[in-house]
Amino acid sequence: MQYTATYDSPLGKITMAGSERGLAGLWFEGQKYFADTLSGETAEKEDFPLFVQVREWLDVYFSGKDPGFTPPLDLQGTPFRLTIWQLLQEIPYGETITYKEIAEKAAARRGIKTMSAQAVGGAVGHNPVSIIVPCHRVVGSNGSLTGYAGGIDKKIKLLTLEQAPLDDLFVPRKGTAL
Repeated sequence: MQYTATYDSPLGKITMAGSERGLAGLWFEGQKYFADTLSGETAEKEDFPLFVQVREWLDVYFSGKDPGFTPPLDLQGTPFRLTIWQLLQEIPYGETITYKEIAEKAAARRGIKTMSAQAVGGAVGHNPVSIIVPCHRVVGSNGSLTGYAGGIDKKIKLLTLEQAPLDDLFVPRKGTAL
């Protein structure tokens, strides 16, 4: 059984989903792939102990501080996606990394020579636990702020909140090669 609850963030309503095993989903309302990982049977449970912990994490985060802990996670995906989501969790607060750098790390971790940055982008885009699994910290190799399922505006606000260096980053215009 999965439970759901909501959190009113400064960037809009967030839906949480989880079970006794951990947090399985954290989505901004209306984001791409919203609630993709929900099982058929869910119940709303605002006072679920896991959600109390997730709210505490989000409160600290949205106050502009690194929460310093990660609530229990229950990520469900292919071995490839799980590898990428693990790498996302290793990106330090307030820093960014490129899709290419993640591809290189994933290839090394999987014992292969190379990996497609586009394949990494697909896995990053399907991350079911926004913010806590920090896919917003991934940028294009040329410094472009691209590919955030919650929207580029939210990505910029999250990076600004973390005081990540944004000077060399930009939002690409349509038709711009990355």
